[in-house]
Amino acid sequence: MRLASFTLDGARRAGAVHLPERTITVLPPEIGTVDDIVRGGPEALDAARAARGTSLPLSDVRLEAPLRRFRRDILCTGWNYLDHFEESRGKRGGQDPVSLPEHPTFFTKGPDTVIGPYDPIAYDPALSTQWDYEAEIALVIGRDGRSIPEEKALDHVFGYLVANDVSQRDLQRAHGGQWLKGKSIDATMPLGPWLTTADEIDDLASLRVQCEVDGRLLQDATSGRMAFPVPRLIAELSHGMTLRAGDVVLTGTPSGIGGAREPQVFLGDGATVVTRVSGLGELRNTVTRTRLT
Repeated sequence: MRLASFTLDGARRAGAVHLPERTITVLPPEIGTVDDIVRGGPEALDAARAARGTSLPLSDVRLEAPLRRFRRDILCTGWNYLDHFEESRGKRGGQDPVSLPEHPTFFTKGPDTVIGPYDPIAYDPALSTQWDYEAEIALVIGRDGRSIPEEKALDHVFGYLVANDVSQRDLQRAHGGQWLKGKSIDATMPLGPWLTTADEIDDLASLRVQCEVDGRLLQDATSGRMAFPVPRLIAELSHGMTLRAGDVVLTGTPSGIGGAREPQVFLGDGATVVTRVSGLGELRNTVTRTRLT
């Protein structure tokens, strides 16, 4: 099932997207929002699957970020594609780690970063001059758990979506190399276009992750190249730390980022950023000058 969010008659609603028909079924109000379905457990998802509603062409609605009620920051993974780790070696402003990490590297970013799949990406050159793109697969936790065994980790995943962890490299370097500040600027992380339930994904290791900027393909990899697969990420992240239904986890970006290129490629006002993951959909956002300072 592909669950999407949109506003209808002034109210946030949930819908079921049907491909390749390119239609969306407006779910009844009593089903609630996508946030409600995720946090409602199997019964809520079963009710959404069984619900009947009005069918509309997908082009008749403007999709929003599928999730909007966050209990905590977005949980993120760094350096989870070894080619990305290697491409930035010596380009981290003297903040390179001594060696390849033996465990996943985690950080968080503020939930106010989240925007919809077609919303403008905020851009303020007075804040940063190094706006970089990072195409990623995001997952949504569907069942609470702590110290989840790796072999049971996927049982806690509700579904998957597409994200772009737009980052400000100079801010990242200026604050000790930690990633919170350089990745938490308001209205900079597209998320969507819908939330695909886990049962729709046949092979989690074969998803193709791509990012285009102004029609130029800059990132192109498969999820099978992750250093730490999704079950390992969930097991290590939850070790001693409770993950809650509705938590969003980004799984890392492959090589091709702008800051590691020669010459460097950073986003500017008016740039069109297309982020896609096979089987999960496509985001299309325009970088738009916005006063943030």
